[in-house]
Amino acid sequence: MSTVVTTARSRPREYEVTVEGVRWETPDTLTLRLDFGPERPDYRAGQFLNLDPHQFRALGHLTAFLQHQKGRKEPARSYSLASAPHEPLVTLTIKDEEFIPGLTVYPPLLSPYLVHAPLTGSRLRVLGFMGPYVLPDDVEERTDHIVHVVAGSGAVPNFSILKDALHRGLKVRHTLLCANKTWQDVLYREELEALERAHPDTLRVVHTLTRETDETRFGPTVRKGRVGEALLEELMPERGTCLVYVCGPAITPWARKKALETRTPTSPRFLETVIGHLHTLGIDDKRIKRESYG
Repeated sequence: MSTVVTTARSRPREYEVTVEGVRWETPDTLTLRLDFGPERPDYRAGQFLNLDPHQFRALGHLTAFLQHQKGRKEPARSYSLASAPHEPLVTLTIKDEEFIPGLTVYPPLLSPYLVHAPLTGSRLRVLGFMGPYVLPDDVEERTDHIVHVVAGSGAVPNFSILKDALHRGLKVRHTLLCANKTWQDVLYREELEALERAHPDTLRVVHTLTRETDETRFGPTVRKGRVGEALLEELMPERGTCLVYVCGPAITPWARKKALETRTPTSPRFLETVIGHLHTLGIDDKRIKRESYG
């Protein structure tokens, strides 16, 4: 996640919340619905919450083992908000993480538990709300077109931002480009289709899939392959004035450390690749907002 930026006005605080329910989004991803009680906190679309794994007794042995292996205390994990501030419940969409030899050093700790444990009705402690991946207050003065480029669960904070902007009636058009492996991996499909029907002049949603043999059966908005320079050029004709919000997998700190130790270059992942395309297309870095995971 992005570096946390706080001010005296928005300093994060701890809340105790109830998991009101869950909803499966894809086979490996679900959304937790969190009830904060009568004191509804204020937050900004695109921000995130932190959860400390030490609060879960079921994770005690694994937490202790990982701390022994790493020689440090396990930090809190950050999860982007899927909800928008006008919605009654705060929601987090969480993807089950895998241990992949050669790519990940340690087994994931918290996300698999949050996805698979029976949490409905349980109480959680969360720290929030944090993060600078939000719309600027003067967004309508800065642009009339926001392009969202996301991969996998990188769609989560952009979904929050999109719902908030449409609810507030901001005079800004949105193009949402979602990259996934298969059609079943796409988050919020029905909700995005409903938003697009309700705001046909304001929202355009385009999908690109890398592992489907016949993407045409999913409709004209679905393309095949990775996000490339040609597709980005097509979707943003006003490249000098649009704002671009990019969220997805990036090079991990572990991969960067290994590259330095072995003196070998790191392979760019989604975030680095997309930003490279945007720079090639002449989009000023000041017009690009980024959020990474992985």
